[in-house]
Amino acid sequence: MKDAQVWHNTLVKFVLFFFGIALWSKSLSLNVGILVTLLWILDSGLRRFGQVIKEPFVLAILIFSAVLALGLLWGDFFFESGRLNWRKYFSFLVFVPFLSLLNKDRLPWAISGLLAGYFSVLLIGIYQWAIVGVQGIPPLDMSYLLFSSMLGIGVILSLYLASVSTGIKIKSTLWLLATFLFFMQLHQNGRGPLLATLLASIFLVYLHYKTQRKALLSIVASVTIMVVFFAYNNGNLHERLIQAQSDIELSKRGKYDSSLGYRLAIWDVGLHGIAQKPLFGHGTGIPKSYFEKTVVTYKDGRYKDLPKFTETSHYHNDWIEIGMHIGALGILAFSFLLWSWYKTLKSYQLPILGAALVCFIFISGLVDAFVLFTKIPTLLLVITAVAIGLQKANRGNVMNQ
Repeated sequence: MKDAQVWHNTLVKFVLFFFGIALWSKSLSLNVGILVTLLWILDSGLRRFGQVIKEPFVLAILIFSAVLALGLLWGDFFFESGRLNWRKYFSFLVFVPFLSLLNKDRLPWAISGLLAGYFSVLLIGIYQWAIVGVQGIPPLDMSYLLFSSMLGIGVILSLYLASVSTGIKIKSTLWLLATFLFFMQLHQNGRGPLLATLLASIFLVYLHYKTQRKALLSIVASVTIMVVFFAYNNGNLHERLIQAQSDIELSKRGKYDSSLGYRLAIWDVGLHGIAQKPLFGHGTGIPKSYFEKTVVTYKDGRYKDLPKFTETSHYHNDWIEIGMHIGALGILAFSFLLWSWYKTLKSYQLPILGAALVCFIFISGLVDAFVLFTKIPTLLLVITAVAIGLQKANRGNVMNQ
């Protein structure tokens, strides 16, 4: 019996380590997620489920998933090809077994896997940008938006760890890391993730240093100088600003075949769809087909040529996307999820980290369907689980002392 427990514990450690690497691979992440769930069941996870569900975030994930599943009753029963993006919402469920499997003995393995996966992908991204000269990471099927979001999360986490660290060397190293990651992010074309990173970082710094005015002012001044310097010497950023201005001018002339124009058009169609069925939406899985049918006649066919510009898979906005699926019911469930995410981290004495992460998710979701990126939300779920595990371990140490 002891040998079986030892082997089981070793296997759990390996899977927790490998999960941090596998989450960056579309082919591996689902299989490893299933393996994590199976190990959770073998680890008596179902018996301890009553304890786990007490976490507000776990309860919110279950409610959000249940609401999405309920939407299938008036949604896409037939699982039509190419209309299954909504399944990605259920990736939140992996948080439950992952968190339950963590304990003091297994935490180092989960942290090591998380760091190994993140910095391996970062190195590949640096190579793709500096040597190959491309945006994102094509070998890993990561668009520039995903890579930019990944960099942004690294910036926020580095700033948070720097703010709570006491050692000068560690603090300086983390600030340098945050600066480098932000520099890399500036060279990706993702305007939305960049804006989300800036605002969430400013929010984090303000929350931590709001009682230390001199420190706050010096940090704000330093960050402002750094951002202005990087932005002034960044031709890529200048091109994006010129492109945004051009997109606005084209939209005013009724031409929406541009990045910004396309978003404005699809948001218009999405808000129209929500207004038609505001309470329960059009059903889980229906929004894409709704757009394809509606765009032909809506506003006398103003946007009818958009499908030729790009294939529409979502509404480039978390709130509109969810509202189209399941209306106000879904928007409330998603709001409760974000609020519970913050509340859970706050209960573990991590309110600033929780506020910064939720701020990043919220802002990112205003300009794109951030939750559907799967790799990035899964990264945030792993970070949250590890943060909770560390706080639990620290509490245990204090009680033992």
